[in-house]
Amino acid sequence: MSEEGQFFRPVKDFCQRQVVTCAPDDRLVDVVGVMREKNISSVVVLENRLPHGIMTDRDLRNKVVATGLDPTTLSVRAIMNSPLSVIRESDLLYEALYRMSRQRIHRLAVVDGKGRLSGIITDSDIIRLQANTPHQLVLDIERATSLEELRSVFERIQGLVLHISDGGAGTRSVRDLVRMIAHLNDQVLLRLIALLRQDRFADLPARFALVVLGSEGRGEQTLLTDQDNAIVYGDELGADEVSRIEDFAQHLIESLTAIGIPPCPGGIMASNKEWRRSLGKWRDQLARWLQAPTPKHVLSCGTFVDIRTIFGDPSFEQELKDQLYTHVRRDKLFLMRMVENTLRFAPPIGWFGRIKAESEGAHSGMLEIKKAGIFAISEGVKALAIQAGKLEGSTHQRLDMLVRDKVVNRKMAATISESFDFLVLMRLRAQVEAVREGRQPDNYVVLERLNTMELGRLQLALKGVENFQAFIKGHFALHLLR
Repeated sequence: MSEEGQFFRPVKDFCQRQVVTCAPDDRLVDVVGVMREKNISSVVVLENRLPHGIMTDRDLRNKVVATGLDPTTLSVRAIMNSPLSVIRESDLLYEALYRMSRQRIHRLAVVDGKGRLSGIITDSDIIRLQANTPHQLVLDIERATSLEELRSVFERIQGLVLHISDGGAGTRSVRDLVRMIAHLNDQVLLRLIALLRQDRFADLPARFALVVLGSEGRGEQTLLTDQDNAIVYGDELGADEVSRIEDFAQHLIESLTAIGIPPCPGGIMASNKEWRRSLGKWRDQLARWLQAPTPKHVLSCGTFVDIRTIFGDPSFEQELKDQLYTHVRRDKLFLMRMVENTLRFAPPIGWFGRIKAESEGAHSGMLEIKKAGIFAISEGVKALAIQAGKLEGSTHQRLDMLVRDKVVNRKMAATISESFDFLVLMRLRAQVEAVREGRQPDNYVVLERLNTMELGRLQLALKGVENFQAFIKGHFALHLLR
């Protein structure tokens, strides 16, 4: 297995099994003695045989030595960190990396199916596997001091994705791979913002936010990625402050292009004044989209409502989502039109379940996989999430929420998830092939390159899309539309 492929193996294959533990009420000096004797930097605290917290040598320095407390009077409970971040044995190694990076911690307790401690894994354990890991890429992003260095890291991210895909990423791991891409892309963008602020934009006002939209907002990018972003700023900002934000937006988009992330063909970028507005003007624009749900308005609004704050004031995002939820509770037409729009792309299934490819032109014999099913699932789930008033997260996270709220049953959700993952996998593989062949990656899959099993799974996935479309058509009562 390739070194990169190891990150899609379970944590249980890598964690340390010999873990020193203690109880919350153990005397601190006794536990410190054990740590010194065994030359370890942390002890896991168990309560009722379950992981409850952790005490590290850093806790000793910061909470005891630095404050002048008498350790002989303290129990472990007084300085431990709780709750303890844990990961399941069956979770993939990349998930451990992702959590440590996101939470800025150095270790995770590993638990079995019953929540009992079975090991511990640290960032040092993972770094020893290979220097060019996702974790190392995050570190290199944080250390980058120029656009050239960021471009180099971004190219390495693309290379890592290609390498992992060559190793045979399947539907079980494609979801984690997509999350990895999204996480690393976020880190690149945040570092770029930090460099711009350090260089010339230290005076940016606090009341503004850079938001990402569409698939970037959902964290569902693959190799085919471009810029989908916008800016929201406070209505109270003066002309000079707005001018600084505009200048920042122009430099940001130019810099993203310079490091290898192409501009959005549709112009959905913060450098475009249509996608850079005050909160009040965004509220007005959102109202226009919602009140007059033409196909163009539905498409623009559908992209916008995947809004996720990447930098700045997060309150704007929530206020705009609240406006959306309030509108759809009293007026169902927008959601009906949104779902109607997704039904324009019916899965291309013919007689006896045969997949219908493009019949002419440059893409003859190919299937446009996004239109064939990915769009229908992501937009259909989005419509249900809007109706539920819970629009956060990826398509999978939204599906989980819909199951909890009993909007979708578990069986249907599982079918939708499996269909979505397989379609995304097919798109990713096709994009990898395109890059390997020196072509621009797109959403087309060459059907003749699929084996019999893959064609069968593709038929099942498209059938799952067809069934989901029938469900949302009935759920939103589209028969009432004229």
